[in-house]
Amino acid sequence: MEFQLSDEHRLLEKTVREFAAREIAPYIKEQDRTHSFDPGIFPKMAEQGLLGICIPERYGGAGMDYISLGLACEELEYVDTSVRVIMSVHVGLYSCTLLQWATEEQKQKYLVPAAQGDVIGAFGLTEPNAGSDVVNLQSTARREGDHYILNGEKTWISLADVADHFLVFAWTDTEKKRRRDHTGISAFIVERGWPGLTTETIHGKLGVRAGNTGSISMTDVPVPAENLLGQEGEGFKIAMSALDQGRYTVAAGATGLIRACLDASVRYANERQTFGVPIGRHQLIQQMIAFMAQRYEIARLLYLRAGWLKNQGIRNTRETSLAKWYACDAAFDSASDAVQIHGAYGYCDEYDVERFFRNAKGAVIYEGSREIHQLLQAEYALGYRQDKPLRCELPAYDPETWTES
Repeated sequence: MEFQLSDEHRLLEKTVREFAAREIAPYIKEQDRTHSFDPGIFPKMAEQGLLGICIPERYGGAGMDYISLGLACEELEYVDTSVRVIMSVHVGLYSCTLLQWATEEQKQKYLVPAAQGDVIGAFGLTEPNAGSDVVNLQSTARREGDHYILNGEKTWISLADVADHFLVFAWTDTEKKRRRDHTGISAFIVERGWPGLTTETIHGKLGVRAGNTGSISMTDVPVPAENLLGQEGEGFKIAMSALDQGRYTVAAGATGLIRACLDASVRYANERQTFGVPIGRHQLIQQMIAFMAQRYEIARLLYLRAGWLKNQGIRNTRETSLAKWYACDAAFDSASDAVQIHGAYGYCDEYDVERFFRNAKGAVIYEGSREIHQLLQAEYALGYRQDKPLRCELPAYDPETWTES
């Protein structure tokens, strides 16, 4: 077992860290204050190869492995959650899902431009009445000749207003919908600009204010039959496998947020003085900082293990769920402690920890709430849940074929 990152991984960490410090950090506080998303970050990320980081070169990607995806997410969220969300949605939920499930024709048409950063992809699963309860989806898709006609509403969709393409899920079998049989759900690749598709921004968010979040409305949207992803009835499996990649990026990002809280708290504790000494000399401050250090090390090991399993082509739903659950809870606890250490200053946006605290709360809700992951881990431990093989598995990382153009 090897616990050291490769030279390539270390170089990636350094490169993304410098990129985030240069292109994100100087502007993020004002963007957060004004609730504004800057789409100009997309070409900058594409130039760094981030938008196709773990996609093979033959599909327009950078040809790096899944651990690289996690490391990049950690470095980006160290500065702000909103930029990591781009990686989670565009790379994890959208592009990796196409890599796993799309036909060769679909990969050439949709994955290649996404990996190159020419288009942005989003993931449309959540609905007003369907979050954790996926089979309560109300969106439908009926077959008419060589098209499907999609109707429904999606909400809390990251990048909804800026994405070019959407991976959406809808019932294709209304009888199975009535019985809540998830084998009646299918997945579709939908393009912005098609008749009947509109998006709208969600305002008033507690956190991730520098990110774009919105809703998608579909009214008789004609989708070519060749844009069915996988087979009819595989939508639920596709969605759950996509979440394995999305949750992995969230876990890695939350690990970066823990480190950001730790570094900010250490700086402040060494500068701020009370009772004639730096507050870092007080044991209760030391206790909070010690817990942050502990949480960071555990969260990082958990997501790196999940990334290693992905590289081997081994199913990792349990391990990824555990990493996401732990890292997100740990990030929220660390952000809360960081605000406490900063005292009154932590309660205003003069210091970054106030933003970290607001951003961290979202992570214990999206990509599977804390409660959903607790239930998943209990079912695995009790033997109630065993993962069955999928028709299409996420391809294992191959350093030779991954870098073939």
